Amino acid sequence: MNQDYITPNEWSIIEEGFNPEMVKSSESLFSIGNGAMGQRANFEEQYSGPTFQGSYIAGVYYPDKTKVGWWKKGYPEYFAKVLNAPNWIGIHITIDGEALDLYSCKSVSDFKRELNMKEGWLSRSFTATLKNETTVKVETKRFLSLTLDEVGAISYNITLLSGNAKITYSPYLDAGITNEDSNWDDKFWEITNITQEDDMAFIEAHTLKTNFNTCTFMQSQCFINGTGTKLSPTVAKLEKKISFQYSAEIKQNEIFTIHKYGGYTSDRNHDKDNLIPAAKKVLFKAMDMGFENFLEAQRIAWSQIWETSDITIKGDVKAQQGIRFNIFQLNQTYLGTDSRLNIGPKGFTGEKYGGSTYWDTEAYCLPFYMATKNQQVGRNLLEYRYNHLEKAIENGEKLGFTGGAALYPMVTMNGEECHNEWEITFEEIHRNGAIAFAIYNYYRYTGDYSYIPEKGLEVLIAIARFWEQRATFSTHKNKYVILGVTGPNEYENNINNNWYTNYIAQWCLNFTMETLDKIQANYSEDYKRVINKVALDPKEIEKWKIVANNLYFPFSEEHNVFLQQDGFLDKELTTVDNLERSQRPINQKWSWDRILRSPYIKQADTLQGFYFFENQFSREELERHFDFYEPFTVHESSLSPCVHSILAAKLDRMDQAYNFYLRTSRLDLDDYNKEVEEGLHITSMAGTWMSIVEGFGGMRVVNNTLTFQPKIPKQWDSYSFNVIFRNRTVKVTVSPKETQFTLMQGEELQVSVNGKLISITKNNITTI
Repeated sequence: MNQDYITPNEWSIIEEGFNPEMVKSSESLFSIGNGAMGQRANFEEQYSGPTFQGSYIAGVYYPDKTKVGWWKKGYPEYFAKVLNAPNWIGIHITIDGEALDLYSCKSVSDFKRELNMKEGWLSRSFTATLKNETTVKVETKRFLSLTLDEVGAISYNITLLSGNAKITYSPYLDAGITNEDSNWDDKFWEITNITQEDDMAFIEAHTLKTNFNTCTFMQSQCFINGTGTKLSPTVAKLEKKISFQYSAEIKQNEIFTIHKYGGYTSDRNHDKDNLIPAAKKVLFKAMDMGFENFLEAQRIAWSQIWETSDITIKGDVKAQQGIRFNIFQLNQTYLGTDSRLNIGPKGFTGEKYGGSTYWDTEAYCLPFYMATKNQQVGRNLLEYRYNHLEKAIENGEKLGFTGGAALYPMVTMNGEECHNEWEITFEEIHRNGAIAFAIYNYYRYTGDYSYIPEKGLEVLIAIARFWEQRATFSTHKNKYVILGVTGPNEYENNINNNWYTNYIAQWCLNFTMETLDKIQANYSEDYKRVINKVALDPKEIEKWKIVANNLYFPFSEEHNVFLQQDGFLDKELTTVDNLERSQRPINQKWSWDRILRSPYIKQADTLQGFYFFENQFSREELERHFDFYEPFTVHESSLSPCVHSILAAKLDRMDQAYNFYLRTSRLDLDDYNKEVEEGLHITSMAGTWMSIVEGFGGMRVVNNTLTFQPKIPKQWDSYSFNVIFRNRTVKVTVSPKETQFTLMQGEELQVSVNGKLISITKNNITTI
């Protein structure tokens, strides 16, 4: 743990006391979003200290030319940037001519910031004395609406605590913004129009290259002591900015308030020539509701989300806060209502990594969304990849693969690979396996097979074609090998026969062949359609079978474990407990050369395979591999602790499982990796949910039956979670003495608990 300034609270993230050194971290932690847009928790008023300003529109990006490798054959030409969008939240404030700025104020006291996760809003309050000796109390509240997802609202209240003063609110729109991580300092936005109508303002702009057309808009109302006042604004229009000035003479103890509404319309949802009328329409709806009614609609919308996604933990406030923070941020990032979108690794909280889609979606996020949303949301995530199949085949062609072989991108916005590190772009090919596994996992969990003959089979065939071509026959080993790869452990590059990669390649080939047989027998029309569409020859399937049956898996007779890759035992096998704390994290302390020569593992690699395919290995095999690999694992990937927590719980190592759970649930809140100011680790947050539901709850689907092996950490009095399974909602409550099951919605369901079948019926509690 590297920071400890967030106040433990079951439903809120709270910061008390103003510390300029923590501002950028808090801007990440207190970020807000609604699936369609999001923003870091920047102050509305001016702030002259170190800050990372960020507002983002879902699906809007820029193809920033890569700095390295772009001249090499097959190398991606660009790295997709999640674009910092024009800023609509700004409200410049002056008091008797002096700007309100917490960085330059004479004093700041009673500072409190709260992110209320139950109701979906962000607030701040503080008392500030300016250099001109004026003292004010400020209270703000802000949210991005779930019901009108193109608009957000701000309530900004100033109480004058000393004397009388002229206070001026200057709400503005600012399109003069830049990205933190631009490669070449390119200009990303072109402003086409800045206009004003009454108390509404609009900036129309489009992205260069990708040509997304957007309209940023605002409208405001002012109040004195809670009563609306019609102030005539002064309008200031600059090259990239427009602002209104509302001034009032305020007496001591009076409250001057502004309600500001703003947001974005874009041609992703509207005709590009209709963006201002669309903005007016949504503004009218929000303004007509008024701030408090609009906020009440937000509370109701979040209560509906929490009904199915909440996890309660009794007796451990930090653990409770951690899981709700993770669930909250996942829902702020992606709600599943737009199948064109996906779950970016930083969501709307920062710009690092670029792109909107990694293998994280299929490997970690899909289980969360399948179990907490309606079935269509999970299917949307699969269809997102189906819609990118043509691009995935093009990606394969760029690398020399033929005949419809698909290599799905490691990082993408539109299906085209846009990652700019060769060891990831070319070599971390195991991502293909996660996409195929997600198709299987969706059917296993939902029971909905229809997606596979309709769309999924085409994806599986294209992936199988890739694996068959990517394998090389070794006359030395008399086996097929897969050379020059990077496994999930990114601290090993360009290695041969990564066990996880080889294993999931074999699984993909076998699963595709099994699926073809099933569809031929049961969906003959779909079978004929797909076979004709992709021109699949039976001889090709025979090649798949030969490769699958003869893949090589490195194994150590000495340790009786599969080796992570060829040559792993050639390393100096010094375990993590021999690393000095001052050397951690090694990715910030060591050269890359030193890391690559070390035995240290960034995240679950071989153990990732044991997590995915646990039914193919015995408990004893899992235990041996866990005991061998975990001591070398530094967990410097956000995706690592959750897998280890699940596996440790399966092995009844509850103290270890609990510690891994705390690390994954509070990874950002406690800033384990010393990088939270860059943004949150959104996709790994789904792993936190998995740690409880699959780890402690032991939830699996085995032979079409929902099964549980519940356990509880000694630090907890009880915990409960809900899962939506095949149109039923099941609540599970676990305490040290018993487990209770309640069917909240749907028809009677049989579940297996510790190997025993029980029936649960609606609104009745069944205790085991």
